[in-house]
Formats: sequence, C-alpha cells, structure tokens
Amino acid sequence: MANPSCLLYGAGDARYEDRPIPSITSPTDVIIRIAYTGVCGSDVHFWHHGGIKRPITPTHPITMGHEASGTVHAIGPGVTALCPGDRLALEPGYACHRCSICKSGRYNLCPRMKFAGVPTICHGTLTRFFKLPADNCYKIPDSMGLDEATLMEPLGVAVHSVREVGVGPGMRVCVFGAGTVGMFCMLVAREFGAEMVVGVDVNERKLGFAGEAMGEGGVWGGGYVPDGKGEGEGKRMLERFGMEESEGEGFDVVIEATGAEPCMRMGVDVLRVGGRFMQTGLGRRNVNFPMGTVAEKEIALKGCFRYGPGDFALGVQFAVEGRFPLNRFLTKIVAFEQAVEAWETTARGEGMKTLIRGVDTL
Repeated sequence: MANPSCLLYGAGDARYEDRPIPSITSPTDVIIRIAYTGVCGSDVHFWHHGGIKRPITPTHPITMGHEASGTVHAIGPGVTALCPGDRLALEPGYACHRCSICKSGRYNLCPRMKFAGVPTICHGTLTRFFKLPADNCYKIPDSMGLDEATLMEPLGVAVHSVREVGVGPGMRVCVFGAGTVGMFCMLVAREFGAEMVVGVDVNERKLGFAGEAMGEGGVWGGGYVPDGKGEGEGKRMLERFGMEESEGEGFDVVIEATGAEPCMRMGVDVLRVGGRFMQTGLGRRNVNFPMGTVAEKEIALKGCFRYGPGDFALGVQFAVEGRFPLNRFLTKIVAFEQAVEAWETTARGEGMKTLIRGVDTL
C-alpha cells in the first residue's frame, strides 16, 4: 500500500487500509513521513466507545492518532525554514486564523479547527504520510529522539494549563492525575516557580514515578493516594500536608487532569480561599460539581483545551534544554500493525506512554 492507514469504523472496529497520499495544495504545506504516534486517553475512548463528542460511524471512518513525530517528506514552494529529511515534532491541529476567535489570540478554540483524528473533521497520524502547515512543524535537534518528540503534544497541553491558571513563584500546586499530562503539569509548575507540588492518584506506582521525575530540591511535596472513605477526604489531605481547612488554608492552585468527578470535588475542597482551579482532564459533560463551595471560597474556575499561542514552542524549548526525563516516559513501543494492542495497553493503565511505530520505522 502507498499510504497504509489505521482507520476506526466504530467502537472495536479498526481496519488497515490504503488512503491517498497527501498532495501539496498550499505554498506552506508540509508532507511528513510519520515516525511514531503516541496513545492518548481519547484514543482509548474512541476505541472502546466510538467517539466522544462526534460519533465515529461506518460511513465516516477516521484515521486515528494525533501525538506524533516524523521527518519532512516534501514541502510547498513557500516553505523556507524546513527541508526534506528534517526531524519534527507535530502540533496536530491548525486553525483558520481568520475568525474573531483566532484574531483574539485563542486559536485553540477556533470553530474551524482541523485537528488530527477528530471524527468527521480530519484524519489522524496513524498513516505513512500526513500533511500539516509549516507553522505546525517544530524542528527538533539530534539530541532528541523521534520517539521522545511525540511527547511534545501532551507537554503542550500541560504548558497551556499551567500558564492559563497562573502558576507562579512561591505557589503551592496540587495536580490530580499522574498520567502523562498530569505528570507534565507537575514538571511545568516546577519550572514556573512553584514552591511545592503535590500529586494525587490512585496508582502508587505512578506517584512514585512522579517523585523521581520531579527530582530533588524540595519542590516535590509528595504523593497522595485517596483513602476512599468519602466525606472529609479533602480535609484529611490538607491535614497530611500541614494545612488548616478551618483557617481557609489550602493549595493556591489545583490542576485537575483526570476528568473524574470525585477528583473535581476533592480539588475544590483542598483549595485555599481565593484559590484557582484549572479543569484540564476531559470527562463526562454533566457532573455533580460543588459550585456552592466555589462561590463561598471565591475560587477562580478555568478550563483548558489543548494549547494556544506559544505553548507548544515553550514545551519544545523546555524539552530541548533537557529539563524533563522524556525517555523515562516511554514504556512500550509496538509495531504499526499492533495499534489495538497499544490502545488496550493504555486502557489497562500499564506504564506512562505507549507508542505506535510508523509504517517505515524500524
């Protein structure tokens, strides 16, 4: 096949087919030969449930994948900063850059966004050749592996989350969820000057990894595994970290990176009066959220969706400077033909990040 691709026709129905090779239609187009695609929680949801907001149907199958890296295969006549063979991390969504939202500086919210692997919108990166505008292609140095470059996408989400919620020097930050995005939120918060970072997860092994990745220097406040006893959990956690709920104490910032309703409620509980809450994890749309507590504590509530201007570039800069142990995030790599195994590995919660090799990657 000229351009083998892994398409999803619905929940549990993945097929390998040949799709047309992309062609240069704009002066700034870049055609990329995909090297690796990382597995995201949304991929698992698509595989198990056939979509999130937009359903995948047999009449509108979608090529999966969006966390990707690759090399330049061909460029349009207007591309001057890239050459065939250049190694890239890919920002997998491109906006129209013409609407009022784009012009306001929030292109990640563009209603015409073409994001890889979104049903009925844009095919993804589980293919041999993939096309993007040159502005979405980030050259990486030889010191960074193409496997590591797949992590730039979730790292971009973390940078956006930490920047938007306003983490700064001296702040105490609590991150719910020690998956890839949550872990990167902890690391980025450290880079933004947080005085203490605490991670919350039901998986002790992932919290152990978080502590090791955060390193020495006193920023890592520790991990917390919820005791599951229900009411009063937030108070017990604050006591564990030396804060008095009755005095209005708590964390300055909570970043919720699981999408789980109990974590959202507990996150509000452990914030100090006047604290900031960032919802980064995508979960169910209708949840039981403690808005009364948000009002009583005058909590600033924000949402995070992908990444905006400068976020992806800053994440790449952090990575190139060697601030994060990228290679330790990669715990399993499977062949292109084993995409289903990669999705199921992630569904089982094994390791931090599973990758799928590109068609031509050995």
